[in-house]
Amino acid sequence: MMVRKRRKKRHSFSWGKILFFGSIFLFLVHLASPAAKEASGGKAIILPLKGAVNPAMSELVSQSFKAVKKEKGRDIVVVLKIDTPGGLLVSTREIVEEILSCPVPIIGYISPAGAQCASAGTFIALACPVLAMAPGTSIGAAHPVMPIGKMEKIHQEKVVNDAVAWITSLAERWGRNKYWAEKAVRESAAINEKEAVRLKVADLVAEDLTQLLFQIDGRKIVLDSRMVILNTKEAKVEEIPINFRQRILQVVSDPNIAYLLFLLGILGILAEFSTPGIGFPGIVGFISLLLAFYGLSALPVNIAGIALILVAIAFFILEAYTPTFGLLGMGGIVALVFGSLLLIRPFSYLKPPSRFSSLLVAFVFAGLVLLMARFAFRAMRRKVSTGKEGMVGEIGEARTDLTPQGIVYVHGEYWTACTLDEEPVKKGEKVCVEKVSGRILLVKRFHNNKDISGKTAI
Repeated sequence: MMVRKRRKKRHSFSWGKILFFGSIFLFLVHLASPAAKEASGGKAIILPLKGAVNPAMSELVSQSFKAVKKEKGRDIVVVLKIDTPGGLLVSTREIVEEILSCPVPIIGYISPAGAQCASAGTFIALACPVLAMAPGTSIGAAHPVMPIGKMEKIHQEKVVNDAVAWITSLAERWGRNKYWAEKAVRESAAINEKEAVRLKVADLVAEDLTQLLFQIDGRKIVLDSRMVILNTKEAKVEEIPINFRQRILQVVSDPNIAYLLFLLGILGILAEFSTPGIGFPGIVGFISLLLAFYGLSALPVNIAGIALILVAIAFFILEAYTPTFGLLGMGGIVALVFGSLLLIRPFSYLKPPSRFSSLLVAFVFAGLVLLMARFAFRAMRRKVSTGKEGMVGEIGEARTDLTPQGIVYVHGEYWTACTLDEEPVKKGEKVCVEKVSGRILLVKRFHNNKDISGKTAI
Protein backbone atom coordinates (compact mmCIF):
# COMPACT_ATOMS: atom_id res chain seq x y z
CA MET A 1 0.00 0.00 0.00
CA MET A 2 1.41 3.22 -1.11
CA VAL A 3 1.04 6.35 1.02
CA ARG A 4 1.23 9.73 -0.59
CA LYS A 5 3.01 12.41 1.25
CA ARG A 6 1.00 15.50 1.87
CA ARG A 7 2.59 18.67 0.71
CA LYS A 8 2.70 21.61 3.00
CA LYS A 9 0.62 24.48 1.69
CA ARG A 10 2.71 27.46 0.83
CA HIS A 11 1.30 30.90 1.56
CA SER A 12 2.38 33.00 -1.40
CA PHE A 13 0.87 36.00 -3.26
CA SER A 14 -0.68 35.18 -6.56
CA TRP A 15 -0.52 37.48 -9.52
CA GLY A 16 -4.10 38.49 -8.95
CA LYS A 17 -3.31 39.79 -5.48
CA ILE A 18 -0.33 41.69 -6.76
CA LEU A 19 -2.43 43.41 -9.39
CA PHE A 20 -5.15 44.18 -6.85
CA PHE A 21 -2.86 45.89 -4.33
CA GLY A 22 -0.94 47.62 -7.10
CA SER A 23 -4.15 49.14 -8.42
CA ILE A 24 -5.01 50.44 -4.94
CA PHE A 25 -1.57 52.00 -4.61
CA LEU A 26 -1.82 53.72 -8.00
CA PHE A 27 -5.31 54.97 -7.13
CA LEU A 28 -4.04 56.52 -3.88
CA VAL A 29 -1.15 58.13 -5.72
CA HIS A 30 -3.59 59.57 -8.24
CA LEU A 31 -5.72 61.03 -5.45
CA ALA A 32 -2.68 62.57 -3.77
CA SER A 33 -1.27 64.03 -6.98
CA PRO A 34 -3.43 67.26 -7.00
CA ALA A 35 -2.35 68.11 -3.49
CA ALA A 36 1.26 67.46 -4.36
CA LYS A 37 0.82 69.48 -7.50
CA GLU A 38 -0.64 72.40 -5.54
CA ALA A 39 2.12 72.23 -2.95
CA SER A 40 4.78 72.24 -5.61
CA GLY A 41 3.20 75.25 -7.25
CA GLY A 42 3.48 77.27 -4.06
CA LYS A 43 1.69 80.46 -3.28
CA ALA A 44 1.81 83.99 -4.69
CA ILE A 45 0.72 86.76 -2.29
CA ILE A 46 -0.35 89.98 -4.00
CA LEU A 47 0.23 93.23 -2.10
CA PRO A 48 -1.07 96.39 -3.86
CA LEU A 49 0.95 99.60 -3.34
CA LYS A 50 -1.34 102.24 -4.80
CA GLY A 51 -1.27 105.97 -4.06
CA ALA A 52 1.25 108.17 -2.29
CA VAL A 53 4.04 106.52 -0.34
CA ASN A 54 3.29 107.49 3.25
CA PRO A 55 3.30 105.96 6.75
CA ALA A 56 0.06 104.10 5.97
CA MET A 57 1.71 102.27 3.06
CA SER A 58 4.81 101.56 5.13
CA GLU A 59 2.63 100.09 7.88
CA LEU A 60 0.77 97.94 5.34
CA VAL A 61 4.03 96.49 3.98
CA SER A 62 5.44 95.85 7.45
CA GLN A 63 2.34 94.03 8.72
CA SER A 64 1.99 92.01 5.51
CA PHE A 65 5.61 90.87 5.57
CA LYS A 66 5.29 89.79 9.21
CA ALA A 67 2.35 87.59 8.26
CA VAL A 68 4.23 86.18 5.26
CA LYS A 69 7.26 85.24 7.37
CA LYS A 70 5.06 83.08 9.62
CA GLU A 71 3.97 80.84 6.73
CA LYS A 72 6.18 77.77 6.36
CA GLY A 73 6.28 74.55 4.43
CA ARG A 74 5.67 75.85 0.91
CA ASP A 75 7.17 78.05 -1.76
CA ILE A 76 5.94 81.62 -1.30
CA VAL A 77 6.55 84.74 -3.35
CA VAL A 78 5.22 88.24 -2.70
CA VAL A 79 4.17 90.34 -5.70
CA LEU A 80 4.12 94.10 -5.06
CA LYS A 81 1.69 95.72 -7.52
CA ILE A 82 3.17 99.22 -7.73
CA ASP A 83 1.21 102.24 -8.91
CA THR A 84 2.45 105.34 -7.10
CA PRO A 85 3.40 108.92 -7.96
CA GLY A 86 5.89 109.01 -5.07
CA GLY A 87 5.82 110.15 -1.49
CA LEU A 88 7.84 110.56 1.68
CA LEU A 89 11.50 109.55 1.70
CA VAL A 90 11.28 108.26 5.28
CA SER A 91 8.43 105.89 4.43
CA THR A 92 10.28 104.81 1.28
CA ARG A 93 13.35 103.83 3.30
CA GLU A 94 11.20 101.80 5.68
CA ILE A 95 9.58 99.90 2.80
CA VAL A 96 12.93 99.26 1.11
CA GLU A 97 14.39 97.93 4.38
CA GLU A 98 11.45 95.55 4.69
CA ILE A 99 11.99 94.30 1.13
CA LEU A 100 15.73 93.73 1.53
CA SER A 101 15.39 91.97 4.88
CA CYS A 102 12.51 89.71 3.85
CA PRO A 103 13.54 86.03 3.46
CA VAL A 104 10.73 85.52 0.94
CA PRO A 105 11.32 86.45 -2.74
CA ILE A 106 9.77 89.84 -3.59
CA ILE A 107 8.54 90.48 -7.13
CA GLY A 108 7.98 94.10 -8.13
CA TYR A 109 5.24 94.48 -10.73
CA ILE A 110 4.35 97.95 -12.05
CA SER A 111 0.71 97.39 -12.89
CA PRO A 112 -1.97 97.80 -14.25
CA ALA A 113 -1.50 99.19 -17.74
CA GLY A 114 -1.05 102.94 -17.53
CA ALA A 115 0.33 102.84 -13.98
CA GLN A 116 3.32 104.91 -12.96
CA CYS A 117 6.25 104.19 -10.68
CA ALA A 118 7.65 107.66 -10.09
CA SER A 119 9.86 109.30 -7.49
CA ALA A 120 9.81 107.17 -4.32
CA GLY A 121 8.25 104.29 -6.24
CA THR A 122 11.44 103.98 -8.31
CA PHE A 123 13.47 103.19 -5.18
CA ILE A 124 10.93 100.56 -4.10
CA ALA A 125 10.86 98.94 -7.54
CA LEU A 126 14.67 98.75 -7.85
CA ALA A 127 14.88 97.16 -4.38
CA CYS A 128 12.89 94.12 -5.57
CA PRO A 129 14.93 91.07 -6.69
CA VAL A 130 12.69 90.72 -9.77
CA LEU A 131 11.08 93.70 -11.48
CA ALA A 132 8.37 93.40 -14.12
CA MET A 133 6.29 96.04 -15.89
CA ALA A 134 2.91 95.94 -17.57
CA PRO A 135 2.48 97.50 -21.04
CA GLY A 136 1.92 101.24 -20.99
CA THR A 137 3.66 101.84 -17.65
CA SER A 138 6.62 104.05 -16.71
CA ILE A 139 9.35 104.32 -14.13
CA GLY A 140 11.70 107.11 -13.06
CA ALA A 141 11.57 110.83 -12.20
CA ALA A 142 13.12 110.17 -8.80
CA HIS A 143 14.56 113.61 -8.06
CA PRO A 144 13.94 114.38 -4.36
CA VAL A 145 11.72 117.35 -3.45
CA MET A 146 10.84 118.99 -0.16
CA PRO A 147 7.26 118.44 1.11
CA ILE A 148 7.04 122.08 2.21
CA GLY A 149 9.09 125.02 1.00
CA LYS A 150 12.28 124.91 -1.02
CA MET A 151 15.66 123.48 -0.12
CA GLU A 152 18.80 125.56 0.00
CA LYS A 153 21.40 124.75 -2.64
CA ILE A 154 23.84 123.08 -0.25
CA HIS A 155 21.08 121.09 1.43
CA GLN A 156 19.70 120.04 -1.94
CA GLU A 157 23.10 118.78 -3.09
CA LYS A 158 23.43 116.68 0.06
CA VAL A 159 19.99 115.16 -0.36
CA VAL A 160 20.54 114.43 -4.07
CA ASN A 161 23.98 112.87 -3.51
CA ASP A 162 22.59 110.69 -0.73
CA ALA A 163 19.68 109.60 -2.94
CA VAL A 164 22.09 108.80 -5.81
CA ALA A 165 24.28 106.65 -3.56
CA TRP A 166 21.23 104.82 -2.27
CA ILE A 167 19.55 104.14 -5.62
CA THR A 168 22.78 103.01 -7.32
CA SER A 169 23.45 100.55 -4.50
CA LEU A 170 19.95 99.13 -4.97
CA ALA A 171 20.51 98.81 -8.72
CA GLU A 172 23.89 97.11 -8.29
CA ARG A 173 22.48 94.67 -5.73
CA TRP A 174 20.32 93.00 -8.39
CA GLY A 175 22.56 93.66 -11.41
CA ARG A 176 20.55 96.55 -12.87
CA ASN A 177 21.65 99.67 -14.74
CA LYS A 178 23.11 101.94 -12.06
CA TYR A 179 23.91 104.71 -14.56
CA TRP A 180 20.27 105.11 -15.49
CA ALA A 181 19.33 104.96 -11.81
CA GLU A 182 21.63 107.89 -11.12
CA LYS A 183 20.16 109.76 -14.08
CA ALA A 184 16.66 109.19 -12.72
CA VAL A 185 17.63 111.02 -9.53
CA ARG A 186 19.82 113.81 -10.91
CA GLU A 187 17.89 114.55 -14.10
CA SER A 188 14.44 113.13 -13.25
CA ALA A 189 14.75 110.71 -16.18
CA ALA A 190 11.75 108.46 -16.86
CA ILE A 191 11.29 105.57 -19.33
CA ASN A 192 8.54 103.19 -20.45
CA GLU A 193 8.48 99.43 -20.05
CA LYS A 194 10.25 98.65 -23.36
CA GLU A 195 13.11 101.03 -22.65
CA ALA A 196 13.33 99.71 -19.10
CA VAL A 197 13.91 96.15 -20.33
CA ARG A 198 16.35 97.31 -23.03
CA LEU A 199 18.38 99.36 -20.52
CA LYS A 200 18.32 96.51 -17.97
CA VAL A 201 16.29 98.49 -15.47
CA ALA A 202 13.39 96.01 -15.49
CA ASP A 203 13.65 92.25 -16.04
CA LEU A 204 10.59 91.57 -18.17
CA VAL A 205 7.25 92.79 -19.48
CA ALA A 206 4.09 90.92 -18.47
CA GLU A 207 0.59 91.75 -19.61
CA ASP A 208 -1.10 90.35 -16.51
CA LEU A 209 -0.41 88.49 -13.30
CA THR A 210 -0.86 85.05 -14.86
CA GLN A 211 1.75 85.77 -17.52
CA LEU A 212 4.08 87.20 -14.89
CA LEU A 213 3.95 84.06 -12.74
CA PHE A 214 4.49 81.90 -15.83
CA GLN A 215 7.54 83.90 -17.00
CA ILE A 216 9.35 84.02 -13.65
CA ASP A 217 8.87 80.28 -13.00
CA GLY A 218 12.26 78.62 -12.59
CA ARG A 219 14.14 81.92 -12.17
CA LYS A 220 17.04 81.76 -9.70
CA ILE A 221 17.72 84.53 -7.21
CA VAL A 222 20.08 84.78 -4.23
CA LEU A 223 18.57 85.70 -0.86
CA ASP A 224 20.74 85.79 2.26
CA SER A 225 23.54 83.81 0.55
CA ARG A 226 21.16 81.03 -0.47
CA MET A 227 19.89 80.13 -3.90
CA VAL A 228 16.12 80.27 -4.34
CA ILE A 229 14.38 78.82 -7.41
CA LEU A 230 10.99 80.38 -8.06
CA ASN A 231 8.18 77.88 -8.50
CA THR A 232 5.27 80.05 -9.60
CA LYS A 233 3.90 78.48 -12.77
CA GLU A 234 0.87 77.03 -10.99
CA ALA A 235 1.03 79.05 -7.80
CA LYS A 236 -2.10 79.75 -5.80
CA VAL A 237 -2.82 83.50 -5.89
CA GLU A 238 -3.92 85.31 -2.74
CA GLU A 239 -4.31 89.10 -2.40
CA ILE A 240 -3.83 90.90 0.91
CA PRO A 241 -6.77 93.27 1.47
CA ILE A 242 -6.24 96.80 2.80
CA ASN A 243 -8.05 97.36 6.09
CA PHE A 244 -10.41 100.27 6.72
CA ARG A 245 -7.89 102.35 8.67
CA GLN A 246 -5.19 102.09 6.01
CA ARG A 247 -7.74 102.85 3.27
CA ILE A 248 -8.81 106.05 5.06
CA LEU A 249 -5.21 107.18 5.49
CA GLN A 250 -4.54 106.52 1.81
CA VAL A 251 -7.62 108.52 0.75
CA VAL A 252 -6.75 111.61 2.81
CA SER A 253 -3.30 111.65 1.19
CA ASP A 254 -4.92 112.53 -2.13
CA PRO A 255 -4.20 116.23 -2.93
CA ASN A 256 -7.84 117.03 -3.73
CA ILE A 257 -9.16 115.32 -0.59
CA ALA A 258 -6.53 116.94 1.65
CA TYR A 259 -7.34 120.34 0.13
CA LEU A 260 -11.08 119.94 0.74
CA LEU A 261 -10.51 118.69 4.28
CA PHE A 262 -8.30 121.72 4.96
CA LEU A 263 -11.03 124.14 3.84
CA LEU A 264 -13.75 122.18 5.65
CA GLY A 265 -11.72 122.24 8.85
CA ILE A 266 -11.25 126.00 8.69
CA LEU A 267 -14.94 126.49 7.91
CA GLY A 268 -15.93 124.36 10.90
CA ILE A 269 -13.64 126.27 13.26
CA LEU A 270 -15.01 129.62 12.02
CA ALA A 271 -18.58 128.38 12.49
CA GLU A 272 -17.72 127.30 16.02
CA PHE A 273 -16.29 130.71 16.90
CA SER A 274 -19.30 132.48 15.41
CA THR A 275 -21.60 130.42 17.67
CA PRO A 276 -19.61 129.88 20.91
CA GLY A 277 -19.78 126.51 22.58
CA ILE A 278 -18.52 123.04 21.73
CA GLY A 279 -20.80 121.87 18.95
CA PHE A 280 -20.97 119.80 15.81
CA PRO A 281 -19.16 122.34 13.52
CA GLY A 282 -16.19 122.56 15.87
CA ILE A 283 -15.85 118.79 16.21
CA VAL A 284 -16.08 118.22 12.45
CA GLY A 285 -13.69 121.10 11.77
CA PHE A 286 -11.10 119.86 14.26
CA ILE A 287 -11.17 116.30 12.90
CA SER A 288 -11.02 117.57 9.32
CA LEU A 289 -7.97 119.73 10.09
CA LEU A 290 -6.14 116.80 11.70
CA LEU A 291 -6.84 114.58 8.68
CA ALA A 292 -5.83 117.40 6.33
CA PHE A 293 -2.53 117.93 8.17
CA TYR A 294 -1.82 114.20 7.94
CA GLY A 295 -2.52 114.20 4.21
CA LEU A 296 -0.56 117.38 3.54
CA SER A 297 2.42 116.02 5.48
CA ALA A 298 2.93 113.43 2.73
CA LEU A 299 2.51 115.94 -0.11
CA PRO A 300 4.91 118.53 -1.59
CA VAL A 301 3.01 121.53 -0.23
CA ASN A 302 3.86 125.10 -1.22
CA ILE A 303 3.92 127.52 1.73
CA ALA A 304 2.73 130.33 -0.54
CA GLY A 305 -0.41 128.33 -1.35
CA ILE A 306 -1.28 127.84 2.32
CA ALA A 307 -0.55 131.52 3.07
CA LEU A 308 -2.85 132.66 0.24
CA ILE A 309 -5.68 130.46 1.52
CA LEU A 310 -5.32 131.89 5.04
CA VAL A 311 -5.21 135.45 3.66
CA ALA A 312 -8.37 134.73 1.65
CA ILE A 313 -10.19 133.61 4.79
CA ALA A 314 -9.08 136.78 6.62
CA PHE A 315 -10.41 138.88 3.72
CA PHE A 316 -13.77 137.10 3.84
CA ILE A 317 -14.14 137.81 7.56
CA LEU A 318 -13.14 141.46 7.19
CA GLU A 319 -15.60 141.84 4.32
CA ALA A 320 -18.43 140.82 6.61
CA TYR A 321 -17.40 143.30 9.33
CA THR A 322 -16.38 146.33 7.26
CA PRO A 323 -18.27 148.21 4.51
CA THR A 324 -15.81 147.71 1.65
CA PHE A 325 -18.54 147.15 -0.96
CA GLY A 326 -17.20 143.71 -1.93
CA LEU A 327 -13.57 144.74 -2.46
CA LEU A 328 -12.15 142.47 0.24
CA GLY A 329 -14.51 139.68 -0.81
CA MET A 330 -13.24 139.77 -4.40
CA GLY A 331 -9.67 139.86 -3.12
CA GLY A 332 -10.41 136.83 -0.95
CA ILE A 333 -11.78 134.88 -3.91
CA VAL A 334 -8.72 135.71 -6.02
CA ALA A 335 -6.37 134.74 -3.17
CA LEU A 336 -8.26 131.47 -2.61
CA VAL A 337 -8.10 130.51 -6.29
CA PHE A 338 -4.36 131.17 -6.54
CA GLY A 339 -3.76 129.47 -3.20
CA SER A 340 -5.59 126.38 -4.44
CA LEU A 341 -3.57 126.26 -7.67
CA LEU A 342 -0.26 126.74 -5.83
CA LEU A 343 -1.02 124.40 -2.92
CA ILE A 344 0.83 121.48 -4.54
CA ARG A 345 4.19 122.61 -5.83
CA PRO A 346 4.54 122.46 -9.62
CA PHE A 347 6.86 119.93 -11.27
CA SER A 348 6.42 117.62 -8.31
CA TYR A 349 5.25 114.01 -8.46
CA LEU A 350 1.60 114.97 -7.87
CA LYS A 351 -0.86 116.97 -9.91
CA PRO A 352 -2.46 119.95 -8.15
CA PRO A 353 -6.25 120.26 -7.96
CA SER A 354 -7.80 121.05 -11.34
CA ARG A 355 -8.63 124.65 -12.25
CA PHE A 356 -12.32 123.94 -12.51
CA SER A 357 -12.50 122.37 -9.05
CA SER A 358 -10.40 125.19 -7.60
CA LEU A 359 -12.74 127.86 -9.00
CA LEU A 360 -15.85 125.97 -7.91
CA VAL A 361 -14.57 125.35 -4.40
CA ALA A 362 -13.32 128.95 -4.11
CA PHE A 363 -16.70 130.49 -4.90
CA VAL A 364 -18.67 128.06 -2.75
CA PHE A 365 -16.28 128.44 0.18
CA ALA A 366 -16.26 132.24 -0.17
CA GLY A 367 -20.06 132.35 -0.14
CA LEU A 368 -20.28 130.16 2.96
CA VAL A 369 -17.67 132.17 4.89
CA LEU A 370 -19.27 135.52 3.96
CA LEU A 371 -22.73 134.28 4.90
CA MET A 372 -21.51 132.86 8.20
CA ALA A 373 -19.55 136.01 9.07
CA ARG A 374 -22.54 138.25 8.31
CA PHE A 375 -24.80 136.18 10.55
CA ALA A 376 -22.24 136.39 13.35
CA PHE A 377 -21.90 140.17 12.89
CA ARG A 378 -25.66 140.69 12.99
CA ALA A 379 -25.92 138.53 16.10
CA MET A 380 -23.35 140.69 17.87
CA ARG A 381 -25.15 143.89 16.88
CA ARG A 382 -28.58 142.58 17.83
CA LYS A 383 -30.07 144.18 20.89
CA VAL A 384 -30.08 142.08 24.07
CA SER A 385 -33.60 140.92 24.83
CA THR A 386 -33.13 139.21 28.21
CA GLY A 387 -32.12 140.39 31.68
CA LYS A 388 -31.77 143.99 32.79
CA GLU A 389 -29.98 144.90 29.57
CA GLY A 390 -33.11 143.81 27.72
CA MET A 391 -35.06 146.64 29.40
CA VAL A 392 -33.11 149.30 27.52
CA GLY A 393 -35.26 150.77 24.75
CA GLU A 394 -38.55 149.45 26.18
CA ILE A 395 -41.57 151.77 26.26
CA GLY A 396 -43.58 152.12 29.46
CA GLU A 397 -46.17 154.29 31.21
CA ALA A 398 -45.73 156.54 34.23
CA ARG A 399 -48.13 155.41 36.96
CA THR A 400 -47.11 158.32 39.19
CA ASP A 401 -45.62 161.70 38.55
CA LEU A 402 -41.86 161.52 38.03
CA THR A 403 -40.41 164.55 39.81
CA PRO A 404 -37.84 163.29 39.07
CA GLN A 405 -38.55 159.87 40.67
CA GLY A 406 -41.67 157.75 40.62
CA ILE A 407 -43.23 154.49 39.52
CA VAL A 408 -43.49 153.28 35.90
CA TYR A 409 -45.08 150.22 34.32
CA VAL A 410 -42.70 148.57 31.84
CA HIS A 411 -42.78 145.13 30.25
CA GLY A 412 -45.57 143.94 32.54
CA GLU A 413 -43.74 145.01 35.71
CA TYR A 414 -43.71 148.00 38.08
CA TRP A 415 -40.34 149.69 38.38
CA THR A 416 -38.90 152.63 40.27
CA ALA A 417 -37.85 155.16 37.65
CA CYS A 418 -36.00 158.44 37.52
CA THR A 419 -35.88 160.95 34.68
CA LEU A 420 -32.50 161.59 33.10
CA ASP A 421 -33.06 165.19 32.04
CA GLU A 422 -34.80 166.13 35.30
CA GLU A 423 -37.84 167.10 33.23
CA PRO A 424 -41.00 166.18 35.15
CA VAL A 425 -43.14 163.42 33.68
CA LYS A 426 -46.84 163.40 34.51
CA LYS A 427 -48.86 160.35 35.38
CA GLY A 428 -50.07 158.48 32.26
CA GLU A 429 -47.35 159.75 29.92
CA LYS A 430 -45.19 157.38 27.94
CA VAL A 431 -41.55 156.95 28.87
CA CYS A 432 -38.56 155.22 27.20
CA VAL A 433 -35.98 153.32 29.23
CA GLU A 434 -32.49 154.65 28.52
CA LYS A 435 -30.40 152.94 31.21
CA VAL A 436 -30.65 150.56 34.15
CA SER A 437 -28.93 151.49 37.40
CA GLY A 438 -29.35 148.75 39.92
CA ARG A 439 -33.11 148.52 40.54
CA ILE A 440 -33.85 151.96 39.14
CA LEU A 441 -34.74 152.68 35.52
CA LEU A 442 -33.42 155.89 33.98
CA VAL A 443 -36.06 157.11 31.55
CA LYS A 444 -37.01 159.98 29.26
CA ARG A 445 -40.37 161.23 28.07
CA PHE A 446 -41.48 159.39 24.94
CA HIS A 447 -42.92 161.83 22.43
CA ASN A 448 -43.77 159.47 19.48
CA ASN A 449 -46.12 156.53 19.20
CA LYS A 450 -43.29 154.32 18.01
CA ASP A 451 -39.56 154.48 18.81
CA ILE A 452 -36.71 153.95 16.39
CA SER A 453 -36.22 150.33 17.49
CA GLY A 454 -39.71 149.43 16.41
CA LYS A 455 -41.02 148.66 19.91
CA THR A 456 -44.55 149.92 20.54
CA ALA A 457 -45.86 151.30 23.80
CA ILE A 458 -47.95 149.19 26.09
